[in-house]
Amino acid sequence: MFNKFDVLETIEMIEKEHLDIRTVTMGISLLPCIRATAKETAKTVYDTVMKKAERLVATAEGLSREFGIPIVNKRVSVTPVSLITAAFPEKSGLVGKALDDAAKELGIDFLGGYSALVQKGTADYEEKFLRTIPEVLSATNRLCSSVNVGSSRSGINMDAVRLMGEIVKETAARTASSDGLGCAKLVVFCNAVEDNPFMAGAFHGTGEADTVINVGVSGPGVVQHALKFVPDADLTDAAELIKRTAFKITRAGQLVAKEAAKRLGARFGIVDLSLAPTPARGDSVAHILEELGLSVVGCHGTTAALAMLNDAVKKGGVMASSRVGGLSGAFIPVSEDIGMIESATAGNITLDKLEAMTCVCSVGLDMIAIPGDTPATTISAIIADEAAIGMINNKTTAVRIIPAPNKKVGDEVSFGGLLGRAPVMPVHSGDSSKFIGRGGLIPAPIHSFKN
Repeated sequence: MFNKFDVLETIEMIEKEHLDIRTVTMGISLLPCIRATAKETAKTVYDTVMKKAERLVATAEGLSREFGIPIVNKRVSVTPVSLITAAFPEKSGLVGKALDDAAKELGIDFLGGYSALVQKGTADYEEKFLRTIPEVLSATNRLCSSVNVGSSRSGINMDAVRLMGEIVKETAARTASSDGLGCAKLVVFCNAVEDNPFMAGAFHGTGEADTVINVGVSGPGVVQHALKFVPDADLTDAAELIKRTAFKITRAGQLVAKEAAKRLGARFGIVDLSLAPTPARGDSVAHILEELGLSVVGCHGTTAALAMLNDAVKKGGVMASSRVGGLSGAFIPVSEDIGMIESATAGNITLDKLEAMTCVCSVGLDMIAIPGDTPATTISAIIADEAAIGMINNKTTAVRIIPAPNKKVGDEVSFGGLLGRAPVMPVHSGDSSKFIGRGGLIPAPIHSFKN
């Protein structure tokens, strides 16, 4: 039972510590939308999203007023579009445009699912679909794309990894006037999950119900504020405090998720309790790590502190709800976290250190700007490294990287809003092209054989 102190504490979390529901995301199956032609399919897709999500924004805003909890984003995820357009992959852009139009009409912030799952091999129709991504992302505003290139069960599809390096480069070039903004809407996964409510990686899994509500909760500021009261606690007690705080945050998310699903006639899916930061001061995962005793994020001890934080968040969330899912943990996007921005600008955190941190956090190398002249093969190699971490450790990893056109190390890119800004970071000058050019499949690890 909640008492008056719990209520007052939650109010303070919202008013002073940046607690919010980062997203209410409606997952919609598009499988019933497949028609004989691309044009007919696109129209049916548009009509389906318009009908299913017509009350999403109004419902979320009503719940926000009713419960007094800010709901920042209203989003939609759909069945991977490569499955819907398999009969006419070259015309997949028509479906992408229809989805973007529906999102704009409904006031949806982002719509995810212009996606493909190619972890074990790339069918001809999927390769044709992948090659449409740069043009589609440059021609749309709210549509997001993701590609799963590996898994712990199947290994890493290095042919897809090689192609994705080229696609990231082309997407940046096509959106050069906005510092390569298209790449901020494109993420490459290993072990992608089907119930992720966060962009750019959300898609609606084929094993889900027709319509599902997944909620993402965010509270870095709440965790940092709580730690200020125990400056001399040992790490066992600090972890316990983080766990209890995550419990409270997750309960708030479950309340909103269940009520939203009920009002929208959808299934309640999961609560994703990821600590998703913003560029606002007081809402930073980096600052949580510094509150634990690091002089600056990126110094020695950063990976250990992040591991403890991520684990404590997951433990608290699992105790609070039987429907915890998605990515759930701590995000470390550079451009979307004021502490990460400042550390990267000062040279205190590097791409190599960020890669090490991805071994223990949620997702991976996220919203990192690199020089625009970085070779596609180097980008592919960065993707391969992250996929290997995910495959071997049986966790989700991802790369959302921006080769900023006409920018060099020390320059800055700026996207505004939640996407923030980031310094252009150096990459290793060594050549990975021969390794990437080998192609093929990196076999699944020995521990994948569990049947």
